Amino acid sequence: MPGRRGVRVDVPADIVEKFAPKSLLAKRFRGFLPVVVDVETGGFNAQTDALLEIAAVTLRVAGGGRWERGESVHRHVQPFAGANIEKAALEFTGIDPYHPFRNAVPERQALEDIFKVVRKLVVEHGCSRAILVGHNAFFDLGFVKAAAERCGIKRNPFHSFSTFDTAALSALAYGQTVLARAVEAAGLKWKASEAHSALYDAEITADLFCAIVNRWDEMARTAGSAD
Repeated sequence: MPGRRGVRVDVPADIVEKFAPKSLLAKRFRGFLPVVVDVETGGFNAQTDALLEIAAVTLRVAGGGRWERGESVHRHVQPFAGANIEKAALEFTGIDPYHPFRNAVPERQALEDIFKVVRKLVVEHGCSRAILVGHNAFFDLGFVKAAAERCGIKRNPFHSFSTFDTAALSALAYGQTVLARAVEAAGLKWKASEAHSALYDAEITADLFCAIVNRWDEMARTAGSAD
């Protein structure tokens, strides 16, 4: 039809789930696309405290069905107008929100840069929607949702309340809940000097999540072959 080129049509999630071809990644978690997210903030209150840094790490299934880290998207974020920033939070993270070389972007741009990548993968893999993976994931999801609401972003690709929490998964798999200890228990290297950067924390959490999934899947295959 003339004049209709370039018009975006939002297909309902249930239609995508029913008709889109599903990848191995989509089939593993009932149509959910796991994406690892970490945020660094100006405090604990998602409604009042600044979002200062955000990173998202996608995942992929490699040869032999092993999960591994995919693409990383990382943004430093400008505090929103009127945001509260606790001194203790900055001392903990080492972030200077107003450093001229931070190259920080507004919240909306940071979220849209990440959401664009996530939405694309949801469609490519035939998933119904994304699900946030994080260490104490409720915290990260709370800040992502609050920022999206402030920015008027209605198409948040992440499930609104469900998460995959590596703190709980690590307790089951390794008997550890602290990120550094869980990483080491999984046989991975923990770099304390890089911790509390959203990018490093998201990437090492992605490696931890993949290690847990791979360990479980290997156990399942071994048990199946024994039968």
